[in-house]
This record gives sequence, structure tokens and C-alpha cells, in this order.
Amino acid sequence: MTIKEVSEKYDISQDTLRYYERIGMIPPVTRTSGGIRDYQEEDLNWVQLAKCMRSAGLPVEAMIEYVRLTHEGDSTIPARLQLLVEQKEILIEQRKKIDITIERLNYKIGRYEKAVETGVLSWEDDE
Repeated sequence: MTIKEVSEKYDISQDTLRYYERIGMIPPVTRTSGGIRDYQEEDLNWVQLAKCMRSAGLPVEAMIEYVRLTHEGDSTIPARLQLLVEQKEILIEQRKKIDITIERLNYKIGRYEKAVETGVLSWEDDE
């Protein structure tokens, strides 16, 4: 696939794809004999992973480290596992904070919905 096709398929700008490759967030993409990027299935898998991890808030540095470790071979499997476990734990903590915020918003929304029905919002309801 061309960079344009990948950009459209994954809704990532071509500049972002080039940036990911340049900084090592994805490995170097397969190229034609003329040097044009020719994304293969393995390249697309890396793009999908990078997009998924970034959308979840994974730091760029962690993704770069993961790619680096992968290229070093199977001896880095324990380090890659540890990196992924640590990132998962961070995401779980973030999810807990989001869940608490959603609960608080649901409470406030319920109070405001009641106020819309009754026409009354007491000071305590708006805390």
C-alpha cells in the first residue's frame, strides 16, 4: 500500500506516518527499489499498534522503546512484557479516575434532570 492509502485507511496523516517512522515509533517501512514506501502487512500491523497505543495515551518514548526491543530479538521478550504490563497498569489507573469522574457526572446530571422536571435546583444539588 502507498502512504496515501495507509493514511486514508487508518485516518492518520501522511506526515504523522513519516514522523512515526522517523522517530522509531514504527520500524522502517518496506520500500520499493525506487525508495517509495510500500506498506506490507507487517508494516500495517505496526501502524495499527502505534495508533492504538497513542489513542490510549501510551507515551511516544514507550512505543519507541518497544520497537527498539523488538528489533533486538527474542532475548528482549521479558523486557517487552514488562513494558506492556507497566503501560497496562497505567491505563487501568487512568480508567479508575475516568470511572470516578463519570460517576460524579452521572450524579450531577441526575440532579439537573430532576431540577428540569421540578423547576427547582437547591444549592446542595449543585455541589
